[in-house]
Amino acid sequence: MKQYIRTCVVAAAIALAVSGVARANDDEEDGKPCSNATLHGLYVFSASGFNIVAGVAQPKALVELIRFDGDGILTAPKVTVSINGTIVRSSGTLATYTVGPDCTGTLKFIDALAPAYDLFVVFKGSEIHLIQTGQNFNGLPVIQGRAERVSR
Repeated sequence: MKQYIRTCVVAAAIALAVSGVARANDDEEDGKPCSNATLHGLYVFSASGFNIVAGVAQPKALVELIRFDGDGILTAPKVTVSINGTIVRSSGTLATYTVGPDCTGTLKFIDALAPAYDLFVVFKGSEIHLIQTGQNFNGLPVIQGRAERVSR
């Protein structure tokens, strides 16, 4: 009986280990590592957090459409941002992005005053988690969000 239980425990441990490897490979497109081409299509990005200006936290939230071209360039056709209750809308913003084989990367808007982000790609590019990095004209950022592909 002890041998049977021991065998079941070992089998369960192996199954869990193998399923973890399979899940990690799910983030790679058709068994290939991630690349700029992993991100292609229209995404809805929403994020919230704070800008720290002169030591004071100001709430910030945004929702935007982002179109990734698969080659490292993106456009943001529509953006709405609320910073400390002030609403700003814009359109046609350009940015560059890179995605490495490990499904992590960066996103940097062309406008020097705009924020940059670190990004983490999951589910074969259908979802991206982003965190703002670096200072911009609105102070130090503490903001993170998620983008979801809505069409190719």
